[in-house]
Amino acid sequence: MSEITPILLLIHFLTPFLFLHANSQFHDQEQAVLIRLKQLWQNPLSLEQWTPSNSSHCTWPGVVCTDNYITQLILDNKNISGTIPPFLSDLKNLTFLNFSNNNIIGKFPVAVHNLSMLEILDLSQNHIVGTIPDDIDCLARLSYLNLYANNFSGNIPAAIGLLPELRTLRLQDNQFNGTFPPEIGKLSKLEELSMAHNGFSPSRLHSSFTQLKKLKMLWISRANLIGEIPQMIGEMVALEHLDLSSNKLTGTIPGSLFMLMNLRVLYLHKNKLSGEIPRVVEALNLTSVDLSENNLTGTIPVDLGKLDKLSGLSLFFNQLSGEIPESIGRLPALKDFKLFSNNLSGSIPPDLGRYSALEGFQVASNRLTGKLPEYLCHGGNLRGVVAFDNKLGGELPKSLENCSSLLVVRISNNAFFGNIPVGLWTALNLQQLMISDNLFTGELPNEVSTSLSRLEISNNKFSGSISIEGNSWRNLVVFKASNNQFTGTIPLELTALPNLTVLLLDKNQLTGALPPNIISWKSLNILNLSQNQLSGQIPEKFGFLPDLVKLDLSDNQFSGQIPPQLGSLRLIYLNLSSNHLVGKILAEYENAAYSSSLLNNPGICASRPSLYLKVCISRPQKSSKTSTQPLALILSASIIAFLLALLFAFIIFRGHWKRNRRSGSEWKFINFHSLNFTESNILSGLTESNLIGSGGSGKVYRVAANGSVLAVKKIWNNSPVDKKIEKQFLAEVEILSKIRHLNIVKLLCFLDNDNSKLLVYEYLVNHSLDQWLHTARRSNKYAQTSRINEKIDVYSFGVVLLELTTGKAANYGDTGLAEWALRHMQEGKTIVDALDEEIKEPCYVDEKSNVFQLGVNCTRRDPSARPHMKEVLQILLGRSHPLAYGVNIGSEHDSTSLLKNSKRERQSESHSTLASDS
Repeated sequence: MSEITPILLLIHFLTPFLFLHANSQFHDQEQAVLIRLKQLWQNPLSLEQWTPSNSSHCTWPGVVCTDNYITQLILDNKNISGTIPPFLSDLKNLTFLNFSNNNIIGKFPVAVHNLSMLEILDLSQNHIVGTIPDDIDCLARLSYLNLYANNFSGNIPAAIGLLPELRTLRLQDNQFNGTFPPEIGKLSKLEELSMAHNGFSPSRLHSSFTQLKKLKMLWISRANLIGEIPQMIGEMVALEHLDLSSNKLTGTIPGSLFMLMNLRVLYLHKNKLSGEIPRVVEALNLTSVDLSENNLTGTIPVDLGKLDKLSGLSLFFNQLSGEIPESIGRLPALKDFKLFSNNLSGSIPPDLGRYSALEGFQVASNRLTGKLPEYLCHGGNLRGVVAFDNKLGGELPKSLENCSSLLVVRISNNAFFGNIPVGLWTALNLQQLMISDNLFTGELPNEVSTSLSRLEISNNKFSGSISIEGNSWRNLVVFKASNNQFTGTIPLELTALPNLTVLLLDKNQLTGALPPNIISWKSLNILNLSQNQLSGQIPEKFGFLPDLVKLDLSDNQFSGQIPPQLGSLRLIYLNLSSNHLVGKILAEYENAAYSSSLLNNPGICASRPSLYLKVCISRPQKSSKTSTQPLALILSASIIAFLLALLFAFIIFRGHWKRNRRSGSEWKFINFHSLNFTESNILSGLTESNLIGSGGSGKVYRVAANGSVLAVKKIWNNSPVDKKIEKQFLAEVEILSKIRHLNIVKLLCFLDNDNSKLLVYEYLVNHSLDQWLHTARRSNKYAQTSRINEKIDVYSFGVVLLELTTGKAANYGDTGLAEWALRHMQEGKTIVDALDEEIKEPCYVDEKSNVFQLGVNCTRRDPSARPHMKEVLQILLGRSHPLAYGVNIGSEHDSTSLLKNSKRERQSESHSTLASDS
């Protein structure tokens, strides 16, 4: 025993030193890992303090140690680029790893597999690709897993259901395109589950999910869910936030949802849910309910008035009927109230806004009667009143007079009468006042809100003169005041509005000459002053308005000649008829596109008889007696020259006729413009060396003719589809010969014989947009449409937007791309499904969806429902939502009801930007 004691004593004394040495060595190894990380990531500035010369690495930014071991590495928002290396697994004591919001690439890091102590893992908002590993369950202690906003794809592995400590699982905004497993229902401690905004294969919400008794948040919107919502969802007693919106869910809304005492947010919008809204059995804690854009029927439950904490109620785009329960008007927390586009009738709850600080009020496109509630702006926070397309009447509430928070008032197409409250005209923040198609009376104020950009008061009974004082009107962009009883002259101050794009003052009683300073209307697109009593000459300064595309001065008393400067305008619509204009019309207007633009002006004449106008006659001057002999000599010489020319022409024509006769064909030549080339110039250029394209119905040649470069489209007549080609040819000639537009190729002339037809256009370089978009999938040359009107350019632009977003050609499918896109949305399919595979990644998916939806709006069957190009520009610049100028036909709602569909089609400018404020 005595011999062993010294050894034991030695060990006893050496052990602390050995432990300290080992600890120091491990400490150095961990520091080395951090230095290697910094070098791998190319020394980002955010890690410049990671230097060995500093104090212990446990004090470095982002590093947390426990007992001198690194347990937390928090490097979010550090602008780190590159991959996560395998040697990270040397930090074996890590429990918290946060690399979120960087530029990390590669697949799920292998090193993480070996971090068995890990409890919190956050790799969100990076560029990680591939799948989640099938052995993710090796991280058995994991309680928080956040992979949000990456590029993960494939399936969510079943092993994720074997993480017994998991409380938070965030997988939204990735590219998962497979399935998610029912094993998720085994995560008994799970409190938050987010899988939204993924392109899963069509999947049902597993009934096993109802076993998640501790789940507080379930967010699976826009994830291709199908089938019905499980009836047992009411067993998820801890649920506070449920969002299953923008899917393809069918069936009814389970009544058990309205028995969840902890539920605060319920979002089921943009699905295919049907049936009635369940009754509210208990006084729940719901703060926001959105069931919009479904196929819900029946009435609004009176029990919704029990939801004392409800701040937002959205039921728009359904088929709800009956009256709005008065109890909803007494909800103390209600802020946003959106019931537009239903079949609701009766009066609006009179107490609405009286007991809550109402912000949004949207009940448009129903069958509501009675007055607007008096207390709408009682709380002082009302931003919008959107109630157009109803049967409302009476005078406007006096409370709107002092409502400084108002941004939008849209109450067109009702039966309101009386004067507009004075304070409403000048409401501090008012941007849109749209009150057309009512019975309002009174005069326009001299001053309006300086924020006002859109004023629409057409089809009312306003009277008096239009007078403007100061700069209060300076931001006005659209002013529509057609069909009222305004008198007096057009004020000079109206021409000083630099942002004005649309001015409609037609069907009034305005008199006098136009203001001299109209050149200030640099942004003006549309001007309609027709059906007034305006007089004087048409100002030549109209010719200097670069953006003017529609001009209507018809049914007035304008006199004098048409200013030559008007010929420089790129008008798609012109009407100067029913005035007292005289003289020869401008050469630019001598084509069929303007055939009805100058009628009922007795003093107007044309150089040729094709415009339904009399032909101008040049009267020779009277000659004096002393000039008789020279004139006779000149006349004789002219006659001789004419006979010689006639003989020469006869010889040439006979030879040409013989050649045509030998070839079995004689060309018919019709021109639409003054040309510097002849028929022979065209025919001689139809050689194989000039061929630039061919298709099922003919060929296209590039022909140089007397200094001009032409594109000649040759359509054969000897195919078995002669009638169809003939119809196509005549339609193209009829349309293109009438159109004069900067963005449409000019048809110069056409030739026709027994064997073929030739369309001669101006030649455009750099190929066509179709070739650039669809090089690999060319089509034989496009679908014809006869719906030609002033919005053809909007339609064409919409087709381009659809081509860009879908990758499909304009003639895709049986009926063309525009019809296919509309049907795609009407069938309840997601916009993401329609996008081109090359741009389908989740980044900016909302923006891509907006462009697709804008394309559908631009290609509406009803031209009046299409937006103006200025409005299209505002949407593309992100300054407006597609809802602001067109109907949101919905990316995922069903439109089986013809009544509902036609109702939405009518709303060409349906809902303001308030419709997207939820």
